[in-house]
Amino acid sequence: MHIDENLDGIAFIGFGEAAHAFSSGWEHRPNVRAYDIKLTDETSRQAILDRCKDAQVTPVKRLAEAVDGAKLIFSLVTADQALAASEAAAPYLSRGALWLDCNSCAPQTKERAANVIEAAGGKYVDVAVMAPVHPKRHQVPLLLSGPHASEAAWRTEQLGMRPQLTGKKVGDASSVKMLRSVIIKGLEALTAECLLAARRAGVEEAVLGSLQASDPGIDWRARGAYNLERMIVHGARRAAEVEEVCVTLREFGLPDWMSSGTVQWQRWVASLGLDPGQDDLAVRCDRVLKTL
Repeated sequence: MHIDENLDGIAFIGFGEAAHAFSSGWEHRPNVRAYDIKLTDETSRQAILDRCKDAQVTPVKRLAEAVDGAKLIFSLVTADQALAASEAAAPYLSRGALWLDCNSCAPQTKERAANVIEAAGGKYVDVAVMAPVHPKRHQVPLLLSGPHASEAAWRTEQLGMRPQLTGKKVGDASSVKMLRSVIIKGLEALTAECLLAARRAGVEEAVLGSLQASDPGIDWRARGAYNLERMIVHGARRAAEVEEVCVTLREFGLPDWMSSGTVQWQRWVASLGLDPGQDDLAVRCDRVLKTL
């Protein structure tokens, strides 16, 4: 695959799991730089350096060094830092640089970030990552929206990525992602609340049987085990995302009652610091219940 010369200058802001998955999946590696705030922390620096080495990406210690001259910039920080990242990078943007905001944020947050990037001469693109980055890596489905989405789609396709246009305005892609998360992350919290209590009460087989009879399209035992694993391993990040879901709902003038509860469940399960262990619902329930 030929890499267009306009892609010879890619930057990542934040080099966690998603950034590593994207860059390590590219068959042809253009010139890529990465900045992550953890590079300035002695306790966390080595993990970022190891990721960069594995993906053949050049780590840099200053945000300005990563952004300067880059024509395609992936912002992959934590949800609560997405706007701050755009504000910090804006003074160093090259005119016409594409800023792909891939963070799981409320559409209103992305609108504010877009104003910052556009005022600095950049081109802001709202990107929603619509599935876990493993095992698909750079081919994970992406939704893109905003006035520069078509250009960004073409450029990311040059890297073998799978973008799909979903709206003409900034916030459309994120609205899909956020509102989908009401169900996806909420169902994880609901199954935890239901099945942990059922296990403690000693009636989990009856509960699972009833759920299976009511909705045979879902393997409730397998889904329950999977949902607990997601919460144990990724609950902190999921809680941060659902906080953005709550912002989204409130900005739309709607209550966030269910999603607020989801935040608490996701954060609490993650805080236990458990190993999810074998793929077994009973085992995972017992590991959580033993902490109570």
